[in-house]
Amino acid sequence: MAGRINDEDVKAVRDAVPIDAVVSEYLQLRNAGGGNLKGLCPFHDEKSPSFQVSPSKGLFHCFGCQEGGDTLTFVMKVDHLTFSEAVERLAGKAGITLRYEEGGYNPSHQRGERIRLIEAHKAATDFYIAQLESAEAEIGRKFLAERGFDQAAAAHFGVGYSPAGWDHLTRFLRGKGFTDKELILSGLSQDGRRGPIDRFRGRLMWPIRDIGGEVVGFGARKLRDDDNGPKYLNTPETPVYKKSQVLYGIDLAKKDIAKASRAVVVEGYTDVMACHLAGVTTAIATCGTAFGGDHIKILRRLLMDNGSARVIFTFDGDAAGQKAALRAFEDDQKFAAETYIAIAPDGMDPCDLRLAKGDEAVADLVQPRTPLFEFALRQIVARYDLETPAGRAAALDEAAPVVARIKNTGAQHEVAVQLAGMLGILDTQFVVKRVAQLARWARERGSKGPAPQRGVAPQGPAPAARPGHAGPALNLRNPVYATERELLKLALQHPDLVSPAFDAYGVDEFTAAPYAAVRQAILDAGGAEYGTQDPQDYLVRVRDAAPDDGVRAMVTELAVEAIMRRTVDAAYAGEQLVTVRLRAVDRRVRDVQGTFARLAGSHGDPEQLSAVQNELWVLQQYGRALRERGAAAL
Repeated sequence: MAGRINDEDVKAVRDAVPIDAVVSEYLQLRNAGGGNLKGLCPFHDEKSPSFQVSPSKGLFHCFGCQEGGDTLTFVMKVDHLTFSEAVERLAGKAGITLRYEEGGYNPSHQRGERIRLIEAHKAATDFYIAQLESAEAEIGRKFLAERGFDQAAAAHFGVGYSPAGWDHLTRFLRGKGFTDKELILSGLSQDGRRGPIDRFRGRLMWPIRDIGGEVVGFGARKLRDDDNGPKYLNTPETPVYKKSQVLYGIDLAKKDIAKASRAVVVEGYTDVMACHLAGVTTAIATCGTAFGGDHIKILRRLLMDNGSARVIFTFDGDAAGQKAALRAFEDDQKFAAETYIAIAPDGMDPCDLRLAKGDEAVADLVQPRTPLFEFALRQIVARYDLETPAGRAAALDEAAPVVARIKNTGAQHEVAVQLAGMLGILDTQFVVKRVAQLARWARERGSKGPAPQRGVAPQGPAPAARPGHAGPALNLRNPVYATERELLKLALQHPDLVSPAFDAYGVDEFTAAPYAAVRQAILDAGGAEYGTQDPQDYLVRVRDAAPDDGVRAMVTELAVEAIMRRTVDAAYAGEQLVTVRLRAVDRRVRDVQGTFARLAGSHGDPEQLSAVQNELWVLQQYGRALRERGAAAL
């Protein structure tokens, strides 16, 4: 049975690894005031940051989904580890040797499954790197050299070579104490007729690391004509490797992506290498799968969805590359960042382009020029005969719904005008109105049926029954609703007074359903911070983001209703922010206290009980800070 980690060692790990250093491996953190940091929560989808980290306290808390805890809790939740595995992982980073009670120190048996698989991959990486120097690997070194990669480049990316024999790596890892079961589970070995054999043989090897820098899999490139396998062979799905959730090069690129608010998505391992060596250090690639929703989540947390964020896709100019670009466009609206496509005029990928024309050509290639939507529309339009009215009409029928998906109404209008030009339709307003009509129908379809979970009030049977005028929500004598309403009015009329603090508020902090719906609309429109940048377009965006006419009317009403204080300043805004937040914290404290009482009474799981107790402490400390320090504690 696995031994228990010494309590003093657990405390030493907590103290040794700063929480902001750990969290920033997964998402970009910005100053939130009061010594805290904020970012997009890794545990739920959100457009404005409600996830906060307190470096001085070593704690995190999300006011959107209510996840919270210390450094160990974060690592457990984000990487799906047990408590012991999280301690072991952080201890490895800090260089702390752990002591185990109840049987002493026996790492081969007492470390968790994930830790063991990660260690197997690290050992395999070292093995493959060493093998790249062998005589057999000459073919691999030649492959790299022909593509412009010297020994230093190979070392920087950890490129290695897998020997052509049946079980070289398997025997090596057995000698390191790994069991056959662990080797099969890791995907490094596979079942043979006489036991495990190497999965990768006679190939050039690229280690695939997660965002925290741990090797979780490999990409293997065929080198010989007698190799009957695919050109590229990747690690299969394992407990530590999910191809839809990893991006090659993310460990090297993440800091520059966050710093520059820019990411370059390329198609292969050598393209990532070429880009980085050419100075484009924000390049990453998918691993044997199309760019999809999980990849977007990773990038969004690094980009923070600010207004200047850019994502540039590079695809080959062939039919497959164009198809990949169109697939990427399917997910375009999941980004708040602007998306572009870069295709070299002669169709070369970044690796070939660097060889032919040098580093400057690669850097020039990935400058954002052609918006992804424009490329997608041109691909659609090219399929029709625009010389005939029927061809132009058919092209409009396919392209207009694509433009209607653009959420920003200003951008939608501009692209509709461009579409009219592409189609050769002189009546530009006809195309604009067609697109706007499709967008309106899509919103109306989305608002039918049961109320969305995000807090929108159900629609009543009578069209005149607006949610803003039903029930107790507008009873201004009720101080809870009155403060929520006042804060929303400030967010709409004076976003500069409540931003950026307001954008960290969760929808559930507004207890009246209509107000929660307005909060969601502000969030969907880019947050109050957007209102400080473009006040004229701000209210238009919020109204357009409203899910139905009732919420849209409520937005208008709150935007024109007078503030309840003659002097509207930062101090008054701070009072409303604190009151709404404090009530939300108090509600959560009561919920957690109830959970704690139930667990304690039923002698529940000690780790769960400890986590609940920890969250309760965090909330109580935060509530005390709000009462004592007011807006400075937000």
